[in-house]
Amino acid sequence: MPKMKTDRGAAKRFKITGTGKIRRRKAFMNHLLEKKPSKRTRRLGRGSEVLGGDRKHVERLLGRR
Repeated sequence: MPKMKTDRGAAKRFKITGTGKIRRRKAFMNHLLEKKPSKRTRRLGRGSEVLGGDRKHVERLLGRR
């Protein structure tokens, strides 16, 4: 049986924490930041966790399970 390969695009976008959670970046933080309120850009700068049905898809892309 061939080995399952990790999706390299996903590997660059997601990180797995020590407890097994999957961390991701939030959207809308790349450009056009000047018009967005500071409160919003601070909130978007913090990472987030992959939850729900997306988690299964991401785990498969990362070669887990």
